[in-house]
Amino acid sequence: SFIMGKVIPFAGTAGTRVEKLEPQECVIILSNRRKVRNHIGSVHAAAMALLAESATGFMTALSVPDDRIIVIRKMELEYLKRASGDMKAVASFSDEQVEYVRNTDKGDIEVPVVITDANGTETVKATMVWAWTPKKRSA
Repeated sequence: SFIMGKVIPFAGTAGTRVEKLEPQECVIILSNRRKVRNHIGSVHAAAMALLAESATGFMTALSVPDDRIIVIRKMELEYLKRASGDMKAVASFSDEQVEYVRNTDKGDIEVPVVITDANGTETVKATMVWAWTPKKRSA
């Protein structure tokens, strides 16, 4: 997506596409194209990590107030099955999680994300923790 490539050039390079972006859900698709494939023809492990990071980060950023900055704190991925075709990441927040992110000056949160392939099979189990802190005031 154009916006994604502007904000995160690496995501633009990989060719991720935002299908839905709301405070409680973000859906991002990554097409299985030659430039993101591994040696066995499926989407590369690092590209799947980018997909999970993008979906969780975009959704979290939507709720974090503008006077704070977000950073990834922890990224764990367990590759469960060989992926087939295009990949989809769906990040989601409950009402309580959105409120926590909006109303906590400095904190972190584990952001739920489900990664599936073209067959709807969950191919990667991902744990993403995002943190935020107030932006530094310039003197």
